[in-house]
Amino acid sequence: MGGGEDLDAAFRWLCERGKGGDFLILRASGDDDYNPYVQGLCQANSVATLIIASREAAGESKVAEAIRDAESIFIAGGDQARYINFWMGTPVQKALKEHIRAGKPIGGTSAGLAVLAEFIYSAQGDKPDDEDLTSQQTLIDPYFARVTLQKDFLHIALLRDTLTDTHFATRDRLGRSLVFLARIMHDGWSRHPREIAVDERSAVLVSPNGSAEVVGTGKGAYFIRPTMAPKVCSPGQPLTFGGIKVYNAPTGSHFDLRYWKGSGGNEYQLSIVGGKIESTQSNGSVY
Repeated sequence: MGGGEDLDAAFRWLCERGKGGDFLILRASGDDDYNPYVQGLCQANSVATLIIASREAAGESKVAEAIRDAESIFIAGGDQARYINFWMGTPVQKALKEHIRAGKPIGGTSAGLAVLAEFIYSAQGDKPDDEDLTSQQTLIDPYFARVTLQKDFLHIALLRDTLTDTHFATRDRLGRSLVFLARIMHDGWSRHPREIAVDERSAVLVSPNGSAEVVGTGKGAYFIRPTMAPKVCSPGQPLTFGGIKVYNAPTGSHFDLRYWKGSGGNEYQLSIVGGKIESTQSNGSVY
């Protein structure tokens, strides 16, 4: 889910894949207010929240045991830097990887979605009162200090070589996402990265065979794939990056992650010249 208002349909879908087993919400801050909401939607054996707010907590054996016992896992929103700082390299990360290898369902919203893919905007160095990293800040300097990327937090086969982003159109995150993709290519992490960007009040429901359905009341999802390396991606210089294919998938449309093809949506191309985004859409819109 791309953040904002939670979607009943997405939670019901995740619960159904959990076959009535234990449903576990993970977070690094906040409270257990998801519990009654999920209980009202799901026929689950149990619904519980684990707040893992430090590396010490992430090292406790009972925490990892609870994750291993869960049938469905949902990672809440918040600050993805906390998930990276508190959970990476701990039994929590190991238990999450075991959950995924076992073929059990997992989902997340906002920061919880951001950490599911191979590549992550980690928000390292951001302060609690920082405003969002903006597209304009990154497009004029792809090596702006707050452009911090991480990889390999989790290993989901369908999200290999993939970046996920959230609150996408609502918070105008396209530019910064394209910068992240340019950096991933330029820094040698992947020659063929791609992105699943989800808007607020929208969700992408991905089956084990790679078929996905878009649900919700937002602007849907954007499946983005560069076809060539960035031409200019250097510290202190505006980004120049062409040949970027976008598939906008609104509510009710479908997309196949294996073949990177969709139905029911709209395909167009973007390019960035001197830090400015250009679109092939007839109205010039980048979304």
